[in-house]
Amino acid sequence: MKKLLLAAICLFCLCSGAYSQVASDPGVLFTVDARARIEPMKPIWAWVGYDEPNYTYMKDGTKLLSELSELSPVPVYVRAHNLLTSGDGVAALKWGSTNAYTEDSQGNPVYSWTILDKIFDTYIQRGLKPYVEIGFMPEALSIKPEPYKHSWTPATQYNSIYTGWTQPPKDYAKWGDLVYNWVLHCIDRYGVEEVEQWYWEVWNEPDIGYWSGTHEEYCKLYDYAVDGVRRALPSAKVGGPETTDPSNQRAADYLRRFLEHCRDGVNYATGEKGAPLDFIAFHAKGSPQVVDGHVRMNIGRQLRNIDKGFEVVASFPEFKHLPIVIGESDPEGCAACSVEYHPSNAYRNGTMYSSYSASTWARTYELARKHGVNILGAVAWAFEFEDQIWFGGFRDLATNGVDKPVLNVLRMYGLMQGGSLVEVKSSKPVSADDILAQSVRADADVSAVANATDNSVSIMVWNYHDDDLPAPATPVTVNFRGIGAKRVLVSQYRIDNEYSNSYEAWKAMGSPQHPTPEQYRALEQSGQLQMNASPAFRDVSDGRLDLDFTLPRQGVALIRLSW
Repeated sequence: MKKLLLAAICLFCLCSGAYSQVASDPGVLFTVDARARIEPMKPIWAWVGYDEPNYTYMKDGTKLLSELSELSPVPVYVRAHNLLTSGDGVAALKWGSTNAYTEDSQGNPVYSWTILDKIFDTYIQRGLKPYVEIGFMPEALSIKPEPYKHSWTPATQYNSIYTGWTQPPKDYAKWGDLVYNWVLHCIDRYGVEEVEQWYWEVWNEPDIGYWSGTHEEYCKLYDYAVDGVRRALPSAKVGGPETTDPSNQRAADYLRRFLEHCRDGVNYATGEKGAPLDFIAFHAKGSPQVVDGHVRMNIGRQLRNIDKGFEVVASFPEFKHLPIVIGESDPEGCAACSVEYHPSNAYRNGTMYSSYSASTWARTYELARKHGVNILGAVAWAFEFEDQIWFGGFRDLATNGVDKPVLNVLRMYGLMQGGSLVEVKSSKPVSADDILAQSVRADADVSAVANATDNSVSIMVWNYHDDDLPAPATPVTVNFRGIGAKRVLVSQYRIDNEYSNSYEAWKAMGSPQHPTPEQYRALEQSGQLQMNASPAFRDVSDGRLDLDFTLPRQGVALIRLSW
């Protein structure tokens, strides 16, 4: 009896201690002052891209593009590979074609804009804007065309994609004329005012296998392409070079040498000094892996790439003011690599991708301020893969027409658009520099970004960790200050395992590969951005309002006060 009593006392003490520890955990306190404006909130998140341009006008492609248009009050910019690649227009993984350029039997250019028109028409009809990638090399222009079309699958070695489309042109003048005639056609079809809003960038990742020429040959390719654009439309916005991760010294050097060419080099097309440059583009990737049976992300690596790229641009006083587009800003490098052959990609279906993305876009603002550079966009290289298995682990925004949790982060940022970023003070601050140093391996990154307009103030909070492991939810308190009204409507949106999460809904159905019509409608609904509480009016006292909630690990919350 004494032993039982002693055991009960010990158990009570243990449980009481555990309860006391949880109950005394203050969580994180955020203070948001709507009057503490930092800078205008640019829609850097409103940029997406993908390899397979022919998906654009297919059934799920058009559906997703319509949703992208609807989620943002500002135009979403869209980038696609393979816009000049030769072929029959049939899409495949990491492949697409438009057959824009062929030659007749005498070697004269033959232009065909039919497929390109289908792609751009789909964008323009929805109010989207092309971020035009000038590439890749048409078969008839390639100095080494064979083999040309690859047959890549997720089980195939990645480098097998680098075939004849990566080669320099056999005639740079014909290359420049192709671009010139393409831009003229776009002006004729869409009008000067429309095309002036587009961005024209040359090629993709010329510092690796996507370009088989030398650095000098890339500069020549750039000069002739830009000359073609500007001959057709002198006011067009042109840029490059879309190089890979700048934390790699080789890639950083490639970017520097390109900027030096634009500043001081002899233009291959005109013979003049330098080359036109209206914006600068590079890429930034993370590096997930499987550790002890779970996925471990590396957000620190992606932010180091962004940080280093900003540093390179800032080192050129002539270019520091130019807009920067991170032409691919992602957790890793292969959107079409499925989880079946790449287990580290398991983060893509659920909330880990969404919390990671919420943090990354916010940290991009922070790093741009650190370096004093002009960030314009950060492209999520994620779209959709037509007629693939459900939740196959591709890096996409939707699967079979059903939105994944990550798309709801874009919707949250869309709801925040307008006005200015405002200061957020945290009781447990985590800075971008902290993540640069050690990623998120110890305590979770429970942080926030906030903005304010004349009649609203919003805060997005995320609970991110590199390790995909279960953890308790974090208590969060938000103290709003400087509210310009005596009564506000409070709206609360959530992405977690219960809300805005089609993946969890699909698993709860038994993971069907052929959902019934009723299941499909339910999945569509679960993929939309959802509120975790009904909107409610709250009184404001002296410009102040305090709110409390708990946020699960890898969850994202958006609290919006409007009046």
